[in-house]
Amino acid sequence: MILSPRLSRSLDAQGSHIGHPNRRVETNIGSIVLSQESILWFAWSQIPGLGPILQKRLAQHFGSLTVAWETTPDELLAVEGIGLKLAWAIAEHRPQIALESLRPPTDHFITPADAAYPELLYEIPDPPPILYYQGDLALLAACQHRPGVGIVGTRSPSDYGKRWTRRLTKTLCRAGFLVISGLADGIDRIAHESCLEAQGETIAVLGTGVDVVYPYRNRDLYREIGTSGLLLSEYPPGTQPEKVHFPRRNRIIAGLSRATLVTEAPRKSGALITAKLANDYGRDVFALPGSLDNVRGHGCLDILSQGAQMILREDTLVQALGAIPVEPPIPTPAPAPPPDLSPLLSAVFQAVTPESRSLDAIVQQVHDLSTGDILSALMQLELMGLISSIPGTQQYQLSTES
Repeated sequence: MILSPRLSRSLDAQGSHIGHPNRRVETNIGSIVLSQESILWFAWSQIPGLGPILQKRLAQHFGSLTVAWETTPDELLAVEGIGLKLAWAIAEHRPQIALESLRPPTDHFITPADAAYPELLYEIPDPPPILYYQGDLALLAACQHRPGVGIVGTRSPSDYGKRWTRRLTKTLCRAGFLVISGLADGIDRIAHESCLEAQGETIAVLGTGVDVVYPYRNRDLYREIGTSGLLLSEYPPGTQPEKVHFPRRNRIIAGLSRATLVTEAPRKSGALITAKLANDYGRDVFALPGSLDNVRGHGCLDILSQGAQMILREDTLVQALGAIPVEPPIPTPAPAPPPDLSPLLSAVFQAVTPESRSLDAIVQQVHDLSTGDILSALMQLELMGLISSIPGTQQYQLSTES
C-alpha cells in the first residue's frame, strides 16, 4: 500500500526493509505522528561527521537506528567506518538532540523507515536518510514495482542529441516506463518535457531544496512536474544550488532507476558520473552512439567501449528494458463501504483506493455527481476516519483503519 505522510508515519507504519523496535516516541508535526524510527533517521542526520553510508551501517548493525541511539562509544566502534574520535563525538552530540521536540522543516518528507521509501534506493551504499518531496509521492513507491529509467546527458546537446532524446523518451513513456532525470538544462529538460508531452510520469531529482527553482528558466517545467509528477531532494527546503550538490544528487537518479540512458555527453560530464554509479549499483547502462566529430558525444563512445549497451533503435531498447526484472505490486483489496453510509458517501468511498488517487480521477469515476458534492463527501469521509488526504495535494486514499 502506498501511504500518505499522515499514514506512513503513524506509530504502526513500518517499512518492510528496516527493522523496528517496539518502543515508541510520539512526535507530532501538525496532524502527523512520526514513528520512532523515522524520527531517528532524521536525528542521526543532524550529527556532524555522520553521512548516509554510516547511517545505513548503523541501522544494519544494530537492527534499527533507535537501538543504535542508546549505544555506548565502545559499541559504536564495532560499526565499520566509525573510529574512536567519531564514536566519542556521537556520544557527546546525542544528548543535545531532544527527540521529543525534533521536527523537520516541512511535513513533506520520508525516511527509510517509511513504506513509500523504495527498497531499490535503499540498496545503494549511501541511501539518503531523508527525502523531501513535492507532488505525487506514489511515483516514488512505484519505482519498486515498475521500471524506472534515468535519462541524462549534456546541458548543451546537439540537434542529434535533442532529437533522439525526444524520440527515446516518448517511446519509453508510451511503453509504460517511468522517466527520472535531474531538471537541468539540455538533455534533462528535454527528457522531462518529452515525458509530459507523451502523458507519461516523471520524477525530477534536484540539487536544491524542492522549493528552489534552478535553473530559473526551467520554472514552468518545475511547476508542471510539481503538479503532475514528483520533485525530490535530499536537501532541506530553501537550500540554494551549490556545485557539490549535483554530483551527490546523481546517485539518487541512478539508485531509483532500473536502467540509466546517456543520450549525449562529453568526456567530462555529470551524466557519466550517473552512469558509473548505475554500473556500480549493478543496474543496466545504455548509451546512444554518436559521431567521432561531435565532442559532445565522446563520453557516450567511451562508456560504450567500457561495456555500456548500445542504443540502436527504439524498439530494441524497449525490448532490452522489458527484460529487466521488477517486483510486482502487492494487490490490496478495497474494503466494502460501511453499511451505514448514505448512497452519496458510499459512491465516493468506492472511488477511493488504498493507493493515493487524484481528485480528478475520483471525479471522472463518480461522473454523475458534481465536483462540489464530491469534495463535500470526501471531507465527511475524512472526518469519519475512513479516508485520508495527502497534505498540500488533491490526493486521497483509504485509511488503514477503514
